[in-house]
Amino acid sequence: MQTMTIGTLAKRAGVGAGTLRYYERLGLLQPEERTPAGYRVYRSDAARRLRFIRRAQALGFSLEEIAALLALSDNPKGRARDVKRLTAEKIRDIDARLRDLQRMKEALEELADHCDGHGSTAECPILAALNEDE
Repeated sequence: MQTMTIGTLAKRAGVGAGTLRYYERLGLLQPEERTPAGYRVYRSDAARRLRFIRRAQALGFSLEEIAALLALSDNPKGRARDVKRLTAEKIRDIDARLRDLQRMKEALEELADHCDGHGSTAECPILAALNEDE
């Protein structure tokens, strides 16, 4: 099996070597071995694992959630229903964040509607609302 150094893997994956070391500390990625000089050496399938991590991050999974997904992926006897459960939990989390973002948007739109954008900041209704006591 072909191996590569941390620098080669980082460059191939488009991340910094520090990111790879961080993933290693979290248990998401492990070097195959270390050279006598202490350099990390990774197998070529480490790039596939990094793609998995990056794709999961792009879908909103946290590194902790990604660790759980990797554990399931690494286990040939893992259950698809566990992957489905983690995905459903992430969907619920995203739905909640979307509702929060919609509330924030509506509040900002209301503030913006009350400001004509003229005059000094002392007369700005947006700043006045943000400075209001409860």
